[in-house]
Amino acid sequence: MPKLRGEAFWRETLRSAHYVVAPMVDQSELAWRLLSRRHGAQLCYTPMLHAQVFLRDANYRRENLYGEACPEDRPLIVQFCANDPEVFVQAALLAQDYCDAIDLNLGCPQMIAKRGHYGAFLQEEWDLLQRMILLANEKLSVPITCKIRVFPEIDKTVKYAQMLEKAGCQLLTVHGRTKEQKGPLAGVASWEHIQAVRKAVSIPVFANGNIQCLSDVEECIRKTGVHGVMSAEGNLHNPALFEGRNPLVWEMAEEYLEIVQKYPCPLSYVRAHLFKLWHHTLQVYQQLREELAKVKTLEGIVDVNRELKLRCQEEIANQKEGEKPKEGLPFFHWICQPYIRPGPKERCKENGASGTEKGVRGKRALEEEEDGNSELLSKNKQKKKLRNPNKSFDPSLKPKYAKCDQCGNPKGNKCVFNMCRGCCKKRAFRETADCPGHGLLFKTKYEKSLSWQSSQRVIQNPEISRRGDVDVGEAAVLKEAGDG
Repeated sequence: MPKLRGEAFWRETLRSAHYVVAPMVDQSELAWRLLSRRHGAQLCYTPMLHAQVFLRDANYRRENLYGEACPEDRPLIVQFCANDPEVFVQAALLAQDYCDAIDLNLGCPQMIAKRGHYGAFLQEEWDLLQRMILLANEKLSVPITCKIRVFPEIDKTVKYAQMLEKAGCQLLTVHGRTKEQKGPLAGVASWEHIQAVRKAVSIPVFANGNIQCLSDVEECIRKTGVHGVMSAEGNLHNPALFEGRNPLVWEMAEEYLEIVQKYPCPLSYVRAHLFKLWHHTLQVYQQLREELAKVKTLEGIVDVNRELKLRCQEEIANQKEGEKPKEGLPFFHWICQPYIRPGPKERCKENGASGTEKGVRGKRALEEEEDGNSELLSKNKQKKKLRNPNKSFDPSLKPKYAKCDQCGNPKGNKCVFNMCRGCCKKRAFRETADCPGHGLLFKTKYEKSLSWQSSQRVIQNPEISRRGDVDVGEAAVLKEAGDG
């Protein structure tokens, strides 16, 4: 059967999907995909998979795809991150029989993507991307799709999308934020960029960004003309988003936990999902938040979930007539609802800092933290401070290390080569030298070995000791010279 392309692929293989669950690392696993499909999702993506690891590690393939094969979980798109055409295609060939398309991640903006050189950090390397997509389009039996972030300029974003289409991309998901828009600096996604891309290409386009409820989905389709809308955070806080419902949190949590019993996944995934679902309630019941963080078994998570449900039901029973939700929430905290990330100023206020640029905080505290003010320390550093009250986090007090001549890591203070231990070991081995500072004695051990070999020859051949004209030490030197 010939490979379907573009509109035909979207209509027939993807069944004209409008409601799409995004690829989410450690979050869009099989159990969550099945829950989302039960509540309106028409297409799901796997979490992002590393092509290199997928190619070399059979356990990784089994845990992340092969072991999750399920007839209910279709249509399904498998997403890979990669920066090498051959590696990407070889990994995709191993996955193509388990999905309906292969997606290339060109949208991940996180630091790990920068270090690994993939995701949104490939968006300037158009020649490489063309080669990757051309090869995949040629070799794979399923279509190749891409998920991208936009450039600040609409014109450049449009040219980028057209280049991907020309290379062989059959469906494009456009996240309307730049790679710099993340965390507390995420801001609002640009539907104008998405609309411009939709008008400029002939392949189907999905929109991603600013989706918190069903009315957002409908408005996005109306304004941009896209074929479908993808949700990530909105879906995590309300799996029934695509049904247009805001159910009780424990209904979704209990249904999800039942699916996990049938299709197990790592406990960290389950815990993370419950933290999202119960986000607003856990602000009220901090003790249960701590219990959820510490629990080590699925049964323990079920118990915490049950306790949260009981607390909420008790609160509902004692609710006064006409009482309104607190903290400016649209619904009471026990109802699934959107979570709006605080902007930089709000985040600074939460952490006791001013709304200035220096006060912007991400997941970790910045170096401007004052040593004596625990309000400005990250939670991790506050714990360290409790264990050791004299501990200082002042960067100016950190010891300064001289760098290795070879790699830039801290060098050993007593190293004869002015290197770190790793580089020193390689050089000492290569040159048969000693470095007492690192405890490396290649030369000494070699000389001892030669001496021992000479003494063994004397024992085995008494003629040598009777001759007396060949000194053992001289023999060792001759041997060493011969080896050189």
